[in-house]
Amino acid sequence: MTELPALSGKVALITGGSRGIGYGVAEALIARGDRVCITGRNEDALKEAVDRLGADRAIGVAGKAHDLDHQAQAVERTMEAFGRVDHLVNNAGTNPVFGPIADLDLNVARKVFETNVVSALGFAQKTWHAWQKDNGGAIVNIASVAGLAPSPFIGAYGISKAAMINLTVQLAHEFAPKVRVNAIAPAVVKTKFAEALYEGREVEAAAAYPLGRLGVPSDIGGATAFLTSEQSAWVTGQTLVVDGGIFLNAGVA
Repeated sequence: MTELPALSGKVALITGGSRGIGYGVAEALIARGDRVCITGRNEDALKEAVDRLGADRAIGVAGKAHDLDHQAQAVERTMEAFGRVDHLVNNAGTNPVFGPIADLDLNVARKVFETNVVSALGFAQKTWHAWQKDNGGAIVNIASVAGLAPSPFIGAYGISKAAMINLTVQLAHEFAPKVRVNAIAPAVVKTKFAEALYEGREVEAAAAYPLGRLGVPSDIGGATAFLTSEQSAWVTGQTLVVDGGIFLNAGVA
């Protein structure tokens, strides 16, 4: 087993952290010495993730991201276990619908916004009041390139991610100078959440990317580590596009 680095003294709360991008973020932050609290809906999956990350560096709190009691419990448990919550990574998200927005069930649209946007605001409010208002820190919102351009058939998801990008700049303005708030907009990352976008055609999908491959969770983990580090101490209100160069193809016939 690889020896873990000395503790950094910093603590992160990562929503949707039992797998995929959230788990990749947790790995990256633990690799530099942080301790983490990860959340997710499935208690068994959370326990397995905590065991892999190391029970001395990680805890898990199960619940639905949009549930106010769960948000409060996650922040409280983090404070109880580690005494602080320096960084918040809003990664929990959902995309339960695929199709044109002309026929979108508005109740589904509400669910998407509750999970992808309103929950992120709720977690930001709670970490602000619990620690960051007086002690500083950083927030990273995991958005998407779908929030920066039209995204056929995942329009509700894209609209919610555009709202998350605007939420980022609103929080960055209001929480300055104590807390820096930035977003990451990934293109397709190889996770269970996104597999419908490349399953059975990964080679073809990757060929569209100038860097020749799809993203992996560690790509987003590295970007998050940067945005929660002193190396980005003068960066706030920004959206970092991590897309393998796919936007370079815009406008090319």
